[in-house]
Amino acid sequence: MSTTYILRGVRPLGGDPVDVVLADGVISEITAAGEATVPDASHGVTAPGEATVPDGDVVVLDARASDGSGLVLLPGLVDLHTHLREPGREDAETVWSGTRAAAAGGFTAVHAMANTTPVADTAGVVEQVRRLGEEAGWADVHPVGAVTVGLAGERLAELGAMADSAARVRVFSDDGRCVHDPILMRRALEYVKAFDGVVAQHAQEPRLTEGAQMNEGVVSGEIGLTGWPAVAEEAIIARDVLLAEHVGSRLHVCHLSTARSVEIIRWAKSRGVNVTAEVTPHHLILTDELARDYDPVFKVNPPLRTAEDVEAVRQGLADGTIDIVATDHAPHPVEDKDCEWSAAAFGMTGLETALSVVQATMVDTGRLTWADVARVLSTAPARIGRIDDRQGRPLAAGEPANLVLVDPAAHRMIDGSAQVTASANTPFRGMELPGRVVATFLRGRATVLDGVPVDALEGAAR
Repeated sequence: MSTTYILRGVRPLGGDPVDVVLADGVISEITAAGEATVPDASHGVTAPGEATVPDGDVVVLDARASDGSGLVLLPGLVDLHTHLREPGREDAETVWSGTRAAAAGGFTAVHAMANTTPVADTAGVVEQVRRLGEEAGWADVHPVGAVTVGLAGERLAELGAMADSAARVRVFSDDGRCVHDPILMRRALEYVKAFDGVVAQHAQEPRLTEGAQMNEGVVSGEIGLTGWPAVAEEAIIARDVLLAEHVGSRLHVCHLSTARSVEIIRWAKSRGVNVTAEVTPHHLILTDELARDYDPVFKVNPPLRTAEDVEAVRQGLADGTIDIVATDHAPHPVEDKDCEWSAAAFGMTGLETALSVVQATMVDTGRLTWADVARVLSTAPARIGRIDDRQGRPLAAGEPANLVLVDPAAHRMIDGSAQVTASANTPFRGMELPGRVVATFLRGRATVLDGVPVDALEGAAR
């Protein structure tokens, strides 16, 4: 029999306190605070800081935040843009370690990008990634299929076969590379219409970014690194929204990072173009000024932009122009980052810090409510990825118990070595961030309790 959890005094979407009962994989009951019935066979009350692996049929969680109020209850977070590296780069991350980190960050579903080795461009590879996710059990794993064979940008991959496979792929992307050929991009947009798929574009005109190392601007000029012009992103977005409008298809823009990119998306939506866009946590808070010390942890694609760009993407997220926050979690082994800037790999980890960054930049500044956070980190990404029949669901009786409990009053110092992901290339090391994931539930099963993955509480190793 599965464990029943009674969450005492939680605040759904930051609202009034209630009691929530999780049983048999669903939210079985929501009552006024203090009125949930506690069965006789209960394991007892577990207060914050006292979590253990449940050994009874019923566990009561005393959901008090650091300030004495109730913990905030959100639908489990959904990441539309995660690099799990397996197969091929298990030295950086595996499906097991990456989804474990996802659970620690409050995520109950992730979309695994296709730039693995071999590339996820066939039904066989996407089914392997899906199976690895099921075996790990930390979060639902939805493979993203490549748009072109081998990410080479020369011919379309087996989009229909991946869509019809057991993985039911609905998101396709050559992320890491741009589908720069307009004929191929048009064909991909036309093809995915048959099964309501979406092409997620990595917007980077390659001829404008040859040898580029960071954002093109004042800082790149002063420190002597080859600049990456904002127009290289904006030109592809402008082209692709027009293509999407022309063929009547769905387009998703990955990791939007510039002020004019926000303007283009806003214009496209005003015309009724079926386009969605994401921003990463690091583009909400970090700027190109951090490159001055040549620390490769801040080398990322697209690059960190200016303070003006950061303000524009925050405003775009606040007004709904940007639909979601997606982590672009990109783990790397030490040797790929502990080197000179020019030789270092692009990318940052983000699964365990995403919610805290959104709280710091958007909630604590009054730009978003907790209900908005649920939208940009759960409901909307689930809808875009076409998994909204089971993830990103309302907090209501009878719905799947994919949930996260957050202590918004907590503060934590980010320590890269203490993170759950297999790689330590977080750009937030040494930074104090608000908020702490207290518990994560995947279909009513606790994957995280008191901020700790459940296998660690059990003493399990892998």
